[in-house]
Amino acid sequence: MEQIEGAPTRAVRRKPTIRDVAAEAGVSRGTVSRVINGGHWVSPEARAKVEQAIEATGYYANTHARSLATGRSDSVAFLLTEPQHLLFADPTFALLLRGAAEALAARRKTLVLLVAGTAEERENVAHFVGAGHVDGVLLISSHEQDPLLDTLIATGIPTVSCGIPLGHQGEIPTVSVDEVDSARAATRHLLDTGRSRIAMIAGPEDTPGGRFRVDGFREVLGDAFDASLVERGDYSSESGSQAMEVLLERAPAIDAVFAASDRMAAGAIATLRRAGRSVPQDVAVVGFDDSGFAESFEPPLTTMHQPFDEISAHMVRLLLEAIAGRPAESVTLPATLVRRASA
Repeated sequence: MEQIEGAPTRAVRRKPTIRDVAAEAGVSRGTVSRVINGGHWVSPEARAKVEQAIEATGYYANTHARSLATGRSDSVAFLLTEPQHLLFADPTFALLLRGAAEALAARRKTLVLLVAGTAEERENVAHFVGAGHVDGVLLISSHEQDPLLDTLIATGIPTVSCGIPLGHQGEIPTVSVDEVDSARAATRHLLDTGRSRIAMIAGPEDTPGGRFRVDGFREVLGDAFDASLVERGDYSSESGSQAMEVLLERAPAIDAVFAASDRMAAGAIATLRRAGRSVPQDVAVVGFDDSGFAESFEPPLTTMHQPFDEISAHMVRLLLEAIAGRPAESVTLPATLVRRASA
């Protein structure tokens, strides 16, 4: 092509190579290659130099070529087995997603969001994962009898579950709060404030939170446990409101409620207000999650705080260990009672 006289020329910048990164870092090309491909057999000092050099030179690895060589995609799925709208409606999922994205970005891995709330979505996810498009799966919100988990286990893809997957205990690594002990702490707090007629709004029975939190509630109440004072919701505020209506109709003398999510606690409080009950004077309310709005709610919610950032970080760490072929052990974290005005 003929150059037009007087037209400015544009310098084409050469794409940085591994050789450039090695020269910048003062290490061998082999060391740079090992860092790019997972960092095995590289000292922390050398890794830091290479990472700084990558930043300084603007080097980007040829991920397609590396995938062909290693059989890995350098991407991880964040798999939500719930209806799509809950990703935005339930703040706990957004917190876990943010934490996972940050933890993976720090390791130069890509996060792929997958939602499987319907049979068609589950089938699509099974094909996508089975085709090797991701190296592992962060499984969020598992349900008992969900066929997708059977598929993940059958394919052998590394998977880490948020919460203990019912029916598959011990089969995959998990990261969870101590559900039973957390419920014990919430129930003891209500007893310690002098409440005696305590109801519970539990989550779905086919979820770990829905099952194990009821176990802790029952253990603390002992002989005083009344199964008729346990009503289930789906963790939404609407279900909490409906459950509270049923409980008030069934037992008007209720003076405290432990709700297995902050959203259900908020719904319960709305129903209590419509019924002319004040919180906490007439009925004390304790929630679960402390996912953001609990502190700004009116009244501010007493709740069990889940360490979402820690949960995400541990899930990512365990999954990358499993992908690398190392044994990954499950992690159980404590949830802590945050006392506010509702109880």
